Amino acid sequence: MRGLVIFAAGWISLFAAAPSQAERIKDIARFSGVRSNALTGYGIVVGLSGTGDQNLEFTIQSLKSAAARLGVLLPPGINPQLKNAAAVMITAELPPFAKPGQRIDVTVSALGQAKSLRGGTLLMSPMQGADGEVYALAQGNLAVGGFGAEGKDGSKIVVGTPSSGRVPGGASVERAVASPFAAPGPLMLDLNEPDFGAARAVADAINSSIGSETARAEDGISIRINAPDEAPRRIALAARIEALDVALGAPPARVIVNARTGTVVIGGEVRILPAAVAHGSLTVRVTENQGVSQPGPLARGQTVVTQQSGLEAAESPTRMNLFAPGARLGDIVDAVNALGAAPGDLVAILEALKAAGALRAELIVI
Repeated sequence: MRGLVIFAAGWISLFAAAPSQAERIKDIARFSGVRSNALTGYGIVVGLSGTGDQNLEFTIQSLKSAAARLGVLLPPGINPQLKNAAAVMITAELPPFAKPGQRIDVTVSALGQAKSLRGGTLLMSPMQGADGEVYALAQGNLAVGGFGAEGKDGSKIVVGTPSSGRVPGGASVERAVASPFAAPGPLMLDLNEPDFGAARAVADAINSSIGSETARAEDGISIRINAPDEAPRRIALAARIEALDVALGAPPARVIVNARTGTVVIGGEVRILPAAVAHGSLTVRVTENQGVSQPGPLARGQTVVTQQSGLEAAESPTRMNLFAPGARLGDIVDAVNALGAAPGDLVAILEALKAAGALRAELIVI
């Protein structure tokens, strides 16, 4: 594959005014403090069909502790068989404003040697937050999507992930998380992505609908909103603000490249300065043939094998495409298709355009 040749033709570019688009505030921002919280726990799954942890020491200790809490004391030196039990980690998301008694889904994943959790039951396990406090209790029957099978000769087949499953509604909330939203004082509205123009547009939309001096942009992500102290009025104000439409400018020009899969996503605001791109390919083919050299009857020579090598080089016709000033997404795609570039070649073209200063966008490689 021959190198790419890039000719930058100047820095003059014609940018068309980007059309604005209306978005609901609830789709682009959230109130500060209204968020979910991660919960984690450790537990034991029982009732497995011979796919448990076998003889892991920490699983044995966990089963003994669970039995002792129920008043069952195992004799010293006797360990329970663990083919039908497994140690697991439990994770869940505690939604905002969750109250005691509500149910949330939990995900259960094997911690040790368990091959499958299918058919298992999770014993009651506490789930803790980042502060170490218990916020929920998890228990229930697992729903496992994957499965596995193993033969006596060691052959096996696994579909999906049988060592992980979910318990729908498997945890009961036991403690509520205090939310800053309920505290008196101003409300803070945070954008999902920082943008000074969007912060100013949201503040202007709130002031136009509710009243001047109601909202003020603090920085590129936060908008301060003067709110009443009474909870019903604060909730009504928040609901009204979330339903407002705001006209936003065009998003930043970005080109996302996945170097592993060759996937390229080009934003609609990407522009190309005047530039010419030449893309060609050089193919080199080496062939090896073996021959036999047979001497004459009276030459007293020896028969030998000879090596014959062939070398051929072929170059496909090189085509050049010229980008006009202010070329947009459609022009880029048409030009790359005209060059016959594969996804991998497209990545190289974009990188070369960026290096030449002709790509007016942020190039992000993931």
